Amino acid sequence: MKRICGRLIKWNQVLITIAVLASAPATGQTAAMENIAPLSPPIVIAHRGASGMRPEHTLAAYTLAIEQGADFIEPDLVFTKDDIFVARHENDITGTTDVAAHPEFADRQATKIIDGESHTGWFTEDFTLAELKTLRAKERLPQLRPDNAKYNGQFAVPTLAEIIALAKAETKKTGRTIGIYPETKHPSYFASIGKPMEAKLVAELKAAGWDSAVAPVFIQSFEVNNLKALHALTAIRLIQLMDASGGPADKAEPSYAAMATPDGLKAIAAYAYGIGPNKTMIWDGVHAPSSLVIDAHAAGLRLHPWTFRAENAYLPVAFREGSDPAAHGRIGGEIAAYLALGIDGFFTDFPQIGVKAVASVK
Repeated sequence: MKRICGRLIKWNQVLITIAVLASAPATGQTAAMENIAPLSPPIVIAHRGASGMRPEHTLAAYTLAIEQGADFIEPDLVFTKDDIFVARHENDITGTTDVAAHPEFADRQATKIIDGESHTGWFTEDFTLAELKTLRAKERLPQLRPDNAKYNGQFAVPTLAEIIALAKAETKKTGRTIGIYPETKHPSYFASIGKPMEAKLVAELKAAGWDSAVAPVFIQSFEVNNLKALHALTAIRLIQLMDASGGPADKAEPSYAAMATPDGLKAIAAYAYGIGPNKTMIWDGVHAPSSLVIDAHAAGLRLHPWTFRAENAYLPVAFREGSDPAAHGRIGGEIAAYLALGIDGFFTDFPQIGVKAVASVK
């Protein structure tokens, strides 16, 4: 009973903090009161780079994120035909490159079943790296981010090797450690077509000098067996991603909801350093927060929720400004509210705002 009462007191304090943040002016001022402490100092993870300001998964987006103070840059990894890791949101590159405008690749269009869903488009595994390098990135969300679309056609598809080189060069240049936070995209699908990811990823990271729990690297995945295989190959910290609905594509667990229970979190702790939940699994912006932070911390897991975006379309009502879905609301206040809940880091498309939010609550 004493433990339960203690938890209720903590949550009441946090709810007051959230209420103050939601009603505070846009200056980002916060209430001076006790919050739930994270297990580790919160880190700012640039989601696909500074993707709110440049087309995602480009060296330009990653470089800007580093300039804005991000601790980690995040590439989603997929394979080329010649087994090179490149950074794309999906292996279907129809919406993130100008491939459809290349008549020489018209016959590469295909329909594939990936993680149980049908996709028609152009896929990285059907292109060599040399061929992919002839394409140029474009903004995936032009309706919400028209300023990003102005950069369409300017940037190439980067390789993991190029992203590692950028992180190392910027670490040397800035004097602060810039880490990478790669996600293995559709690992079961790639394994099914003869392109398993785990050993090659570990080897590439090891060649960069990164093969320990203190390396500036996290590897994340929505699948389970992929992470378990990585756990057997490397000491690099692993993050189990979870969504607010559904379950892992490899069917290793029945649902993410089951994985988010105290028993499920204890099982995750056997192979992962932390979890990357959909932010609504912690708090939906309306009701009382869930117990996920407390339960995960009790299992020794860190929490890095995703994804904090500035546009009203992605913000809880309390943090919106006006009615235009593309207009920017008070993302700094939203991030500060989650920091009050004890998260250990977060993914954001706007790392500069994230860095300021972390500084404001220290």
